[in-house]
Amino acid sequence: MGDVLLALSIPVLVFGGGIYAACDCWWRRRHPAPPSPYTHRAARLAEQDMLLLAEEIVDGAYAAFGPFYDAPAPGPAEPPTEPAALSSRSPRPSRPASTPDRAPSPPAAVQKP
Repeated sequence: MGDVLLALSIPVLVFGGGIYAACDCWWRRRHPAPPSPYTHRAARLAEQDMLLLAEEIVDGAYAAFGPFYDAPAPGPAEPPTEPAALSSRSPRPSRPASTPDRAPSPPAAVQKP
């Protein structure tokens, strides 16, 4: 008889645990707990700490790299070495003569003034 009671007690305990879990879930849905003020306060303090840390990082980066971004001091302008009209450079940026998918174009005809 002891083995039969032991064998039947397992399904009874599982069924009782399921009933308890269902009732507990129903009760918690009907009566939710108010939010904890300690949780909100901890979140605010963590946010303030993170903002202070980010501010320190930005200040340190500006102190280290700020001189690179400051405007240079105005100085005397250097005169050009040769006049712009006699310059050998063209005003347009240079382009490669050909691309991998296209052959170079023929030279343009020279126009007389």
